[in-house]
Amino acid sequence: MRRRITIAILSVVIGTLVLTVVGSLFLVRRAAITTAESELTTESGALSAFVDGSPALTDRHVLDVLQRVGGFDRLALAGIEPGGGVLNVPPPLVDPLLNVPALRSGATVAGNVGDVVFVAQPLTLTNRQRILLAGLPAADVTVLVVTRHVANPVNGVGYFVLVAGVVLVAGVVVAALLARRISAPIVRAEEATRQMAGGNLAATVPVHRNESPELARLALAVNTLGAELSRAQGLERDFLLSVSHELRTPLTSIRGYADAITDGATDDVAGAAGVIAGEARRLERLVQDLLDLARLRARQFSLHVQRVDCAPVVRAVADGFQPEARALGVALGTAAPPSGTWVDADPDRLGQIVANLVENALAFAAGGVEVGVEHAGGAVAVSVTDDGPGVSAQDLPHIFDRLYRSDRTESRHKGAGLGLAIVAELAAAMGGTVQAQSPVTASGGTRMVLRLPAAPAPPPPPGA
Repeated sequence: MRRRITIAILSVVIGTLVLTVVGSLFLVRRAAITTAESELTTESGALSAFVDGSPALTDRHVLDVLQRVGGFDRLALAGIEPGGGVLNVPPPLVDPLLNVPALRSGATVAGNVGDVVFVAQPLTLTNRQRILLAGLPAADVTVLVVTRHVANPVNGVGYFVLVAGVVLVAGVVVAALLARRISAPIVRAEEATRQMAGGNLAATVPVHRNESPELARLALAVNTLGAELSRAQGLERDFLLSVSHELRTPLTSIRGYADAITDGATDDVAGAAGVIAGEARRLERLVQDLLDLARLRARQFSLHVQRVDCAPVVRAVADGFQPEARALGVALGTAAPPSGTWVDADPDRLGQIVANLVENALAFAAGGVEVGVEHAGGAVAVSVTDDGPGVSAQDLPHIFDRLYRSDRTESRHKGAGLGLAIVAELAAAMGGTVQAQSPVTASGGTRMVLRLPAAPAPPPPPGA
């Protein structure tokens, strides 16, 4: 990766250098030609004024002297015939370069042929001057043509190459440093993730103070991923231990009482059978919770959504827990309107949510549990409140997480930590949310609130 970044940066530097050199040579050449044209135009104007102002000037040697003094490559007199032909055109010029109509009108014509710049300036000569100076008796217009060679900037390309070499060396150093700075954090992140994949979830990516913000965020994301994976691994380990304990306890009781019945070691066969039946139901509930959670995670959970009134469902579930509440010495109350709390939900799954919340509240309640249903804005809220010790601030954000078990005060029943996870999954599947609030009083307490979008009451059946 470092090599690719270095090559990419150097490619940009080299491309920039090539474009800069080529562009500079072009612009320098264009500027030199433009400057030479301007200078030649000024000088040829002065020469034409000198010649036009000296009618007695007939010595052709004077033109040679002017050519040497002015530093011209060539100074010549050309003539334009009445038919438009041009006579005595000095090389490397050709007839089309001399704009005959412009020269006839007295205008100055300038241009270049490669590195040779020329200026053509019309003269006003006498017939005697035209014959003695130019030898052009047939021409009706005489033109002073001066040329000068402009140095080609390519001759100074060595300087450009030297500068480009220095810049290229600096570019190599900068590219290597940048490539190392960019790739080093990525290499460290790759190494950390490889260690995580190998089972070392404690691996982290070091973050330096002068790290770029994007790479620092990448390292932080990898470190957060490792911490979450480590936490999930710990939760899974605790979950397996909890499930193993939950399975082992009823199985031990079932086996013990079954052996007692088989060996005739107990006189209370009915009581032993009742214990076996109770522990079997406990196992059945645990297995059903595991299956429900697995189906929810695989998105294979079936829902039969229909328009349902929450209040009767909640009251029915709460009434079903009254015997258990009395046995625990807990007062279980219900505050729900007779009807009118309509939602779109699966009534069986809604009852399962309420049952899990009530069972959880009974496990921690000190003396009372209150179940309520009410309209809350555009939703129907089902709340289950207990007067137990409450939930710690560090446990509260994770109370509905899968495989999570709170460390709060010992409850009457130590479950596998599946009930509330199933509640959250079912609520989300029906378009609702569930939230835990704690404490709810000065002495503690916890309130679980299920919110489902409110729906209008269904139309009455025909004939009602």
